[in-house]
Amino acid sequence: MSPEAARRAEAAADEAEAKLDEAACPPIDFNTFVLSLSTSAIVHLGAAPKELFDGQEPPPKNLPMAKQTIDCIAMLEDKTQGNLSGEEERLLSQILYDLRMRYVRATKDA
Repeated sequence: MSPEAARRAEAAADEAEAKLDEAACPPIDFNTFVLSLSTSAIVHLGAAPKELFDGQEPPPKNLPMAKQTIDCIAMLEDKTQGNLSGEEERLLSQILYDLRMRYVRATKDA
């Protein structure tokens, strides 16, 4: 293979990889940020689906970290009041309610 052909092949591979990376990650916005924090709290609560760990053992419950993450999301709700769209407000409210209920159940089970 000529050096020019090798460079073109490498450039094509890099472009294909970049497209895969873009497809795998949703665009970052307020909703995806809050959902990411929510996922972290769910993992700390020990409630994440096993498929999330690709066959590896999930981490143990960590209720103090779950509470801290839930508190961070609540702080976001307080600090962004009046600056969110209706959809963002609903998402934040629903996530906090769900996480708080899961936390209460997890502390009763502990």
